[in-house]
Amino acid sequence: MSEETLVLPGYSVLMSVYDRELPENLNASLESMLMQSLPPDEVILVCDGTLTCELNIIAKSFESEYRNRFRIVRIDEHVGAAAALNEGIKACTCEFVVRMDSDDVSYPERCEKQMRLFAEKPKLDMIGTFAEVYDTGLQETVGVKSMPTSGKKIRKFAKRRNPFCRQTLAFRRELAVTVGGYGELPECEDYEFAVRMLVAGAKAQNIPEALVRYRISDEDYKKRKSFRSTKSFIKVRRMIHRSGYSSILDVIIPSTVQIGLCILPWRVTKRFYCRMRRKGSKKVRTN
Repeated sequence: MSEETLVLPGYSVLMSVYDRELPENLNASLESMLMQSLPPDEVILVCDGTLTCELNIIAKSFESEYRNRFRIVRIDEHVGAAAALNEGIKACTCEFVVRMDSDDVSYPERCEKQMRLFAEKPKLDMIGTFAEVYDTGLQETVGVKSMPTSGKKIRKFAKRRNPFCRQTLAFRRELAVTVGGYGELPECEDYEFAVRMLVAGAKAQNIPEALVRYRISDEDYKKRKSFRSTKSFIKVRRMIHRSGYSSILDVIIPSTVQIGLCILPWRVTKRFYCRMRRKGSKKVRTN
């Protein structure tokens, strides 16, 4: 298909936010999505519970400025990311949904590149990208989170880890509704959702470019090694194994690594992830 006849599809941006988000982060995130080189048809912001006054002001200001493209979905009580995202999926009206986290920033050509790939390869159902990692403590970029790019590598990688950076994912709404949307897990819901999409036959690809900058702090590293996160990490891998998608080794090996990271001091966990990000940066340079 030539450039002259290639029609890029419209898309919905889906984001959830709750009261612990920093107002400046939400503002930057929403602005980055509304200022895309290929603007979204709509932005759906799900307010997961009662927001702070500052967050409400930001949400309402975007609603007022972009009244034809910006919609707020409010949930009275905090229900968690999965349930909030499912409410957002119901509100989306476009064929494709672009996920975004409320504290991250998308680069201007992110969505255009994803929609162009959907147009060029109409059989694709899921498209992610690499992500630039920004350390809020150091206030600098510390690496790139890289992912497998081809469908075959994505399916293999998914047996042990999430094959997508969650804040970069764009997916076909109809298939997401068919598989039941996000599950009820308090954590790792994005990984379990990706696998159910793949099991349902989703064709997937990752663009080997860092098109989203995501923030990470020392608190995030501490959270990743917490007992709650470790428990969720193991639970989702057992669920995937029971579905028949992965082997018992695909449960044991990554779970053992996660338990080790849980036991070790959080600074060791941070060094482990930073080393992975530096490797990711090398992959971007070689593409």
